[in-house]
Amino acid sequence: MQVSFAGNVHAVLFPVQNYWKSVFPNTPMPKSLQILLNPSPSTGNTKVLAEMVHSNTKVIDSLGSYSNYQINPSRTTKPDKDAEADGKAIFFLENQLRLDAQSIPFSSGKFPEIFKYFSLKPKSDEANLIKETIQKCEIPAMKGEQRYCATSLESLIDWTVSKLGKNIQVLSNDVEKETENRVFAIAGEAKKVGETEMVCHKLKYAYAVFLCHSIEKTTAYTVPLVSADGSTKAKLLAICHKDTSAWSPDHFAFQILKVKPGTVPVCHFLTKETLVWVPK
Repeated sequence: MQVSFAGNVHAVLFPVQNYWKSVFPNTPMPKSLQILLNPSPSTGNTKVLAEMVHSNTKVIDSLGSYSNYQINPSRTTKPDKDAEADGKAIFFLENQLRLDAQSIPFSSGKFPEIFKYFSLKPKSDEANLIKETIQKCEIPAMKGEQRYCATSLESLIDWTVSKLGKNIQVLSNDVEKETENRVFAIAGEAKKVGETEMVCHKLKYAYAVFLCHSIEKTTAYTVPLVSADGSTKAKLLAICHKDTSAWSPDHFAFQILKVKPGTVPVCHFLTKETLVWVPK
């Protein structure tokens, strides 16, 4: 779910489409990116922010994607029984295979201005969500990582092109149709799609914000899945980290997989609101 600004959806979407065309004149903007950038036309900032606060309590959404357990090598949360069960759907070993936001403050030093801009009370759940996202963006890059928070499509494209060049494509999870079935199985061989990739996670915020990062010694895959009843097919993106030696020994992934840092590649599926940029 996205937080939107009241107003004309197309007025927001057209400028970013034009910018996309100026950079990639021969490539249409992917539908997945349009959906992530397209704000809800019927809801205001505070209401949708509140909805996002409540939706953020889910750990696992359909197709085994995750929200509260995005990869953070310093994370040391000890899983309870339910989280451990969910974690087994997230982590696996490789062999198991709209508005110009640049003018809006985006810094932990500008919280009062940001709250005033969005008409939020400083101690509200919505304000806490704003704080959480900005603080996540300000976490320093770890060794071997390039990291950047893009607060507009323009900055997202510019930063990605500066790292990978223009001859790139953007990938996302692909689900054949909407389904309430939460049980999926791998239906075929995973396909390697890149070893030099930029992964951009959509964060919870009042407009489209993406945390983009590239970590050395990683490989991106598309993994074919099928629902337990055979009615729905999907292709999910997965990332395998070849070198986890810099991760905390207490990282959630090691607790789930029963392995130690730096011993074997650790893989995880990506959420439906994540983009992966790879060279063509």
